[in-house]
Amino acid sequence: MHWNPVFRPSRDSLLRQNEEINRLELPRIQNEAELQEMIEHQDLVPIVPGETLRIDPRLAAERRYCRPWTRDFLADLSGAYYKQFHAQIQVNSAVRTVEMQKKLRRHNRNAAPEAGETASSHLAGITVDIQRRGMTRQQVKWMEQYLLPMRNLGLVEPEEERHQWVFHVAVSGRYADWRDSRTAPDERQTQAEDTAQYELVPSSFDQQ
Repeated sequence: MHWNPVFRPSRDSLLRQNEEINRLELPRIQNEAELQEMIEHQDLVPIVPGETLRIDPRLAAERRYCRPWTRDFLADLSGAYYKQFHAQIQVNSAVRTVEMQKKLRRHNRNAAPEAGETASSHLAGITVDIQRRGMTRQQVKWMEQYLLPMRNLGLVEPEEERHQWVFHVAVSGRYADWRDSRTAPDERQTQAEDTAQYELVPSSFDQQ
């Protein structure tokens, strides 16, 4: 499939992801001990596979966690995707520690740094990677149209990674309030059907 993404990875996107982490005053998780502490305190919640969502079996059990609002985003996305295609989305990656990111960078030079203003947003638990490989053109287009209005509203910051063939999606803490404002689950799941009027705009997490 020809790679012509709506959400091209960029330094600006990484900066926006880190600005949101800083706005929320979230820590970058340093090691396994900090990760387990956050799981115990329910700052991170488990991603649970089901009818609409599966997890890459290679993803370690301790990495199948994310922020509560990121899990809500996954529930809404996977429900809408299943309704459209009667197929599951697959989560390939979620929370990481700084230690994990350092190891990843040893064999993946395209991985984001473990520190600094462009550090990986996986370190704060707000981000998930959703498998793009194996999707049809129609399914990729649907995903882009689903994410585009949310991106324009500053609710998500997506990237379509070429080498890993995933949708990397950082979810803003504002997603929870936006979700609560949607009165019915069906309204949340069908919002992707009303995207024809949207175009990609420069603003994202930092617009509000």
